[in-house]
Amino acid sequence: MRTLIVRSIALAILLCPQSVLQAQKQARQPLTEPQIEKIREAGIDPNERVKLYTKFLDEHVEAIKGLTGRIHSGSRSKRLDDELQDITALVDELGSNLDQYGERKADLRAALKPLSEATGHWLEVLRALPSEPGFDLSRKEAIDSGKDLADQSTQMLKEQTDYFNLHKDERGQDRAEPKG
Repeated sequence: MRTLIVRSIALAILLCPQSVLQAQKQARQPLTEPQIEKIREAGIDPNERVKLYTKFLDEHVEAIKGLTGRIHSGSRSKRLDDELQDITALVDELGSNLDQYGERKADLRAALKPLSEATGHWLEVLRALPSEPGFDLSRKEAIDSGKDLADQSTQMLKEQTDYFNLHKDERGQDRAEPKG
């Protein structure tokens, strides 16, 4: 019995690094290293950061449009599934950024207007994509995330327009500064 337990533990130890490596291999990164670097560099400029996310999401949506007309195959389905998952991840990340910037009272109106327009285009493309078993769930998740971001950006643009009309001295700020 003791030998069986020792063997089981040894086997688990041997297999554990392989499963960790496999999981690391499968973890997708929706942005390339140069894109990640651009996002980092724009970290102190909320408008630029939102504009970069918008641009990178546009690129993923264009990739989906390019794949839509191709012949149906397993690799096409996999690529569409990957692109849709990337879109969902980026949209969710952008939404989190908007939440943070909203709490800081950063003036994002310059980036929110183009973002609001872009989300409409993205949703159009995602809804036009025919449903297929290989990526249907990812498509639904991307559409749901896209709708949430569209609502969030439209609402935030309205709120910011109202806020900065009342607080003209705070226009263009990256964060609200304490009044002293």
